Amino acid sequence: MTRTPSSTAPALHVQALSAQLGRTPVLHDLHFSIPQGQWWAVVGPNGAGKSTLLRSVAGLLPHTGAVCLLGQDWASWGHRERAQAVSWLGQSGAGMDAGADDLTAYDVVMLGRLPHQGWLGTPSPQDHAVVEQALRDTQAWDWACKPLGQLSGGERQRVLLARALAVQAQVLLMDEPLANLDPPHQTDWLRLVRSLVAQGRTVVSVLHEINFALCADQVMVMAQGRLTHIGPSDNPATHAALCAVFEHQISIHLLNQRWVMLPNV
Repeated sequence: MTRTPSSTAPALHVQALSAQLGRTPVLHDLHFSIPQGQWWAVVGPNGAGKSTLLRSVAGLLPHTGAVCLLGQDWASWGHRERAQAVSWLGQSGAGMDAGADDLTAYDVVMLGRLPHQGWLGTPSPQDHAVVEQALRDTQAWDWACKPLGQLSGGERQRVLLARALAVQAQVLLMDEPLANLDPPHQTDWLRLVRSLVAQGRTVVSVLHEINFALCADQVMVMAQGRLTHIGPSDNPATHAALCAVFEHQISIHLLNQRWVMLPNV
């Protein structure tokens, strides 16, 4: 049975989160709390620990410290409940089995419905409806019957995004979701995220595309495994933190009523 969390609890609450890869410390004593129904973007230079942060919060990497999901300790969630509550989109399909290339796009997206199905259960009419809608929402329906291995990088990314949507999770964690997408489909992703947030969902995304991060509700700025700033995307302090973490090689300006990043050349 799906757990019904408090509507007032944070989507994610993190205390004293630290992690290492091998013997190398990567994250250092991170603290933050993400309300439900918001989009947070995680940005920073290469090697800042952004992906490690997201993977740690998703329970994919060992870590120390506490992570609470929807007001309840991560460890108190059963595997099935957690898989229904949190959806994960890794870099370029990270975590997909090698055999997934032989699956059709439709079957890959149906994997997102597994947490809602009984043991050895067959997909229900609702499962099929959700999968079709996810493929249509990501403009991937036209190749639903094609094997994943025959798709281009951008097509594959849209199918994997559809799989994440098919979970219908309350919290979506996306690591570089715009990778391999051309500008029109990056814009489609932005519209999709705003639609999810309007429905009360929570999205946390690692982004290299600063101009898209500047559209988020909140921006988390990272450097060397630490959080240097958390703040609204339209806040001058956030802009200053972004410029600083990229060694002032960028600047942020208001253009046509939208904040944009420009390189300092």
